[in-house]
Amino acid sequence: MHNSLDVLDHVRLNFSASGIHTLNIALAFIMFGVALSINFSHFRDVLAHPKSVITGVVAQFVLLPALTFLLVISLNLTATVALGMILVAACPGGNISNFISANAKGNAALSISLTAIATMVAVFMTPFNFALWGDWYIGHYNKGAGDLLRPLNIDVQQVFQTVFLLLGLPVIAGITIASRFPRFTAKIVKPIKMISILFFVVLVVILLSANFSQFKKYVPLVFLIVLAHNVLALGAGFLAGTITRLPQTDRRSITIETGIQNSGLALALMFNPKIFPPEMELGGMTIIAAWWGVWHIVSGLALATFWSRRKIELVK
Repeated sequence: MHNSLDVLDHVRLNFSASGIHTLNIALAFIMFGVALSINFSHFRDVLAHPKSVITGVVAQFVLLPALTFLLVISLNLTATVALGMILVAACPGGNISNFISANAKGNAALSISLTAIATMVAVFMTPFNFALWGDWYIGHYNKGAGDLLRPLNIDVQQVFQTVFLLLGLPVIAGITIASRFPRFTAKIVKPIKMISILFFVVLVVILLSANFSQFKKYVPLVFLIVLAHNVLALGAGFLAGTITRLPQTDRRSITIETGIQNSGLALALMFNPKIFPPEMELGGMTIIAAWWGVWHIVSGLALATFWSRRKIELVK
């Protein structure tokens, strides 16, 4: 497998700044639609039972990176592909996880809370996990790739701004409208959810169209790798929720939060010249992160559809 993956290092993907900005707007709209279905009492319940939040954070920032490390050392991968997987695993959950969790009949308030907390924690844990597991991988299993491991300097102000714009404002607006205008909300909540996910999917297709030839040629090389990694992530979340004997709705949300990674953050870090200089060939990392961004939507929606058709058990 190693030799066939070497070609990925020379691949370059194109993502415009305007396209990423529009995608963020779509994510904010999705968050607004999700927030229309919850109220402040849901968050009081989350704070009153912190075990679920703690379990979710541990699953994302401890269990998943550790299991990812075990996965990459068990496969014969190139350094860029392996480090791409480690970086994706080090990122927090993606914002679309809230939409998917709500459709899976999970705990929407827990999902939103985990996304917010995980994004804040990621300021410290993302660079820590990438440095820890990446350094261990290079030092013991791929010593020739030491120049690929670079310090991640995440802009704290930018992270907080992103959380506020993509998560804080839409959620506050959605909850406020739902509490003040319940009848109006009941009429618009389903159409808004349908429109928001359609808008998001269309934008993803448009963004990927500029890289269609690269995806068509190189995704087959990483398809099974990303599939295995995503199954591992979903399994890590479900395992954590099961071990801690959480309610079924909480297990579903934690599973999705752990399996839907913010691969957009990973790509943003990879394309940051202050972190990875342009002359470095990181095609394996970018293909992994970009395909993750597509595949986790497919797997997440499929899992949500499956769970939405199953009744919630009242017992833990």
